[in-house]
Amino acid sequence: MTEQHSHRFERGTDGPKVIVVGVDGSDSSLRAAAYAGGLARRQHALLAVVYVQPVMAAGAALGAPVAETTDAIAEDLIAQIRDATERVRGIFDVRWEFHTLRGDPYSGLVQAADDLKADAVVVGASEQAGHRIVGSVAVRLVKAGRWPVTVVP
Repeated sequence: MTEQHSHRFERGTDGPKVIVVGVDGSDSSLRAAAYAGGLARRQHALLAVVYVQPVMAAGAALGAPVAETTDAIAEDLIAQIRDATERVRGIFDVRWEFHTLRGDPYSGLVQAADDLKADAVVVGASEQAGHRIVGSVAVRLVKAGRWPVTVVP
């Protein structure tokens, strides 16, 4: 007698197939992207690079062109990733895609990881002193307990 198993999504059983990395242009996020890129290359996984554009309240923006600034950051990040990819083409091939969402970084990374059925999430350690009290995105992702989370210093 054989048992029939339904084909449902299973995280991490054969190694990661989708690795989400959060980037924001900070040094630690770029180190996280490099680490995640190496992991994706070794595991033959898809690297999903996610930038969550902050949304500021109209009053807090004080007339600053916030949307244009965050769009420029996203374009710069894409250019950096493309440049790095071209430099190692033929030596290290990594399948990658870039996703931009708007909102707070934690919610955006959770949404991206869920939508992409991520097997792992990689983020850089927070460089802001206030996060020691309130809690960083990395700590919140770990506490969510939905994926293995790697925090890169």
